[in-house]
Amino acid sequence: MKDFILKILDEFEKGKIKKEEALEKLSIIPFEDIDFAKIDHQRDIRRNFPEVIFGMGKRKEEIMDIAKKILERSGHLLITRIDKETYEFLKKEIKELNYNESGRIAWIMGKKEKTGRGKILVITAGTSDIPVAEEAYVTAMWMGNDVEKIYDIGVAGIHRVFSHIEKIRSARVIIVVAGMEGALPSVIAGLVDVPVIGVPTSQGYGASFGGFSALLTMLNSCSGGIGVVNIDNGFGAGLLASLINRL
Repeated sequence: MKDFILKILDEFEKGKIKKEEALEKLSIIPFEDIDFAKIDHQRDIRRNFPEVIFGMGKRKEEIMDIAKKILERSGHLLITRIDKETYEFLKKEIKELNYNESGRIAWIMGKKEKTGRGKILVITAGTSDIPVAEEAYVTAMWMGNDVEKIYDIGVAGIHRVFSHIEKIRSARVIIVVAGMEGALPSVIAGLVDVPVIGVPTSQGYGASFGGFSALLTMLNSCSGGIGVVNIDNGFGAGLLASLINRL
């Protein structure tokens, strides 16, 4: 968005566009009304990333229209919770679009610079937690961070955690994704001196109540330094980790 503003000002100063045209182009910076959506273009200035499209519940055509408007003002794009069919529909016109099928997330990096000061590490308790972890991984990467991952080191085989302890302790922020009883964030937080973001997932048998057991375990952790996002909210974890990593 900053590049978009500078381009308009440059065109005006060089006499390529008139004052009225420049003002018209700048007038949509707060938000753009396209009837079914109000696109917050100013978010790129406020938060250093454009509005992210939550794909679930939207028609493919609606996602396409919103994505094109965002790309007109910004060089990068993130779309969460879309299936492969929707991605392939978007890819026909948005050629640069990348897709992570496991995380159901699509993105364009643009010319975004690294803003993170250290490494973000994404950990899962089990293989079933990987889709949520991949959403967190792509989100944090897209927001300008160095991101690494360690998958399937849950408490049922706690020795697996200690085999990666050097990498775990080298991270500046850690995202821990776990279903079932959700104990892994407590274990990790007890071993490090950096923020740990717990992500409960809906994976588990009946008494896990679709992730509520994991959520409550993380909220009730006796290990300090754990923050918890909503069930299956990989995007929220990636965003929070990115904001912490900029500090």
